[in-house]
Amino acid sequence: MNDRVETADIDLMTEIATLYYVQGETQEVIANRLGLSRIRVGRLLKRAQVEGIVDVRVRQHPAVSAEIEQELKRRFGLKRALVALDHADGDAQRSAVASLVADHLSRTLADGHIVAVGMGRNVGAVADNVFGERGLDVSFVCAIGGSLRAGEYMNPDHICRRLASRFGGESETLYAPALVQNTDLRDVLYENPTVRQTLDRARRADIALIGVGDVSENSNMVRMGWFTPQEIAEARLSGTVGDMMGYDFIDIHGRPSVTPMQGRVVGLNIQDLTRIPDVVAIASEHTKAVGILGALRTGVIDTLATSATNAHTIIRLDEATRSGEEVELG
Repeated sequence: MNDRVETADIDLMTEIATLYYVQGETQEVIANRLGLSRIRVGRLLKRAQVEGIVDVRVRQHPAVSAEIEQELKRRFGLKRALVALDHADGDAQRSAVASLVADHLSRTLADGHIVAVGMGRNVGAVADNVFGERGLDVSFVCAIGGSLRAGEYMNPDHICRRLASRFGGESETLYAPALVQNTDLRDVLYENPTVRQTLDRARRADIALIGVGDVSENSNMVRMGWFTPQEIAEARLSGTVGDMMGYDFIDIHGRPSVTPMQGRVVGLNIQDLTRIPDVVAIASEHTKAVGILGALRTGVIDTLATSATNAHTIIRLDEATRSGEEVELG
């Protein structure tokens, strides 16, 4: 909140917001009651949103996405599909998808649950869309190592802390880098007692929150310096369409892709995810439809959270690739 806002202004904005949003009074009635102009009431309502006094959330009606969600569940054997309305703004789209995941967690989390947490903007956005204190005793455990270039928002340890602060419980950091130079070094780290203990706990999770990445020169992995644009281009030529949690690179059929990028990330893998009861894959960007399709075809995803455009594109791609059509993967 803006430090310059006077206490009297805060009280007035709170009173007006309560009358308008909670009691359902019109702006004209509020203006007359408080001796203000209707224009000022409107401005104070807008300012209340800016200052964080009011948080307006629009929930889509279940009927809007019910049909497409059912089709996704039928095609890919999902337990549930969470499909958000489309937004032109990328941040708004990410927030809309993350909000559905936050609601899913609010309905399903219980004391004693363990949540394995991946890396990335989509997973990080979930913590920002949890509203109200839950007071649960939940453990949020990093399912992948950290990266300096990822920053606080996308790093799993910071995401775990934010989730724990909102739902209640504790967070556990995986004290290892997310990316190492080669598979041998990764395997050595797996033998470290501290790393092994945290990953073993993540493997016992009730829920896993993972991102699905696209293989492009503009991907987060390139921006963070994990891989070069040339490495990404070569991976695409070999059939790689995406990654799951930054760990397993896959082709459009959900099979492990053959690329030198494989096997260098410290974290859970597809085999680990198969043992977790609810693997929630979160992907909001429209560039990720092909990667999502590959991820769905691995068979390890239980809950998919994405946009309406992605959902329709995934179904079209699934039909086209199963029928042998040539599909431009971009």
